[in-house]
Amino acid sequence: MAKQVSGILNDLVEVSKNGEKGFQAAAEDAKNPELKALLSRRAQDCASGAAELQQIVLRLGDTPEDSGTIAGAVHRGWTNLKAAVAGRTDLAILEEVERGEDVAKAAYADALKEALPADIQAVVQRQYEGVVRNHDQIRDLRNRLRATS
Repeated sequence: MAKQVSGILNDLVEVSKNGEKGFQAAAEDAKNPELKALLSRRAQDCASGAAELQQIVLRLGDTPEDSGTIAGAVHRGWTNLKAAVAGRTDLAILEEVERGEDVAKAAYADALKEALPADIQAVVQRQYEGVVRNHDQIRDLRNRLRATS
């Protein structure tokens, strides 16, 4: 059971690490200083979430994941390519960040369907709610930018 739980948590660590790297890249490309700051904070949130999950995996006696996935790296590469092609507009960046958050929401929702110990379930639930808040904030920003473009 502990191995299975560790596997689920390590998947979420990868998702969080991918989010951290994606938000960092987006923050570097963003023009608006407020947006840059928001994206940087979200990168930190992802890093904190990953660290919290890594500690639980260690507590379970397993080795925590410490990097993102190949798929995440491909996604980040695509983000950079798209941003370059799209003229690196803040709107294009937000659209891509929202797509990344859709992936994170799905991963957390899947993890919550698994039989996790109550204390771990609570952590995953809390982090999932944070992912949903991030997603909705990014979506709302994107919609506002779209309306003014």
